[in-house]
Amino acid sequence: MPLFRRREPLHERLAREAGLNEAAEPVDTRPAWGEAGIHGVHRPREWDATVTADAPDIEGDAVRFVALPDGTLLVEEGPDDSLEPLAAAVEQSVRAPYRARATRQGESLWAVQARRIELIELPDAPEGDAIDLTRTADGSTTLAVDDARVFGSLPRLEERGAREGGEYTVHAERLDGELWEVRAAAL
Repeated sequence: MPLFRRREPLHERLAREAGLNEAAEPVDTRPAWGEAGIHGVHRPREWDATVTADAPDIEGDAVRFVALPDGTLLVEEGPDDSLEPLAAAVEQSVRAPYRARATRQGESLWAVQARRIELIELPDAPEGDAIDLTRTADGSTTLAVDDARVFGSLPRLEERGAREGGEYTVHAERLDGELWEVRAAAL
């Protein structure tokens, strides 16, 4: 037996004698965000309206289209049938311009989701389908058309971006001719 024997600390001896020091599983004190009824950060809303419409004359099972302010419907995917019943149902909740997608739910019942969009005319736009304009804190501006950097500027896109602040990014997608759908955000 050693001369200087280390004694068991009092708190450990009392816990042992009370049966409290058995290896217990640690308690998880983090919030249970994944449990039913408890919500964390919600997903941003993707659609401004979800409606149903009766449209027996439309062929196919799905369609995507863009509605312009003048009432023109640009079909991006699906049949070129008259989509007026779908547009009429959406326009009770959302005014044009908007982007919509619809899927057949039954013989003649369609579910339609629509999201407002911003349009801009760019008569001086280069050839291509997508334009990205970025202005950074150092004042430099980068312009890319279909993911290829180009020289020059597009004053209308720069004006739109400037409304977001000194640093911004603007993405434009060609809809038809000189008409572009635009999304802008501050950096």
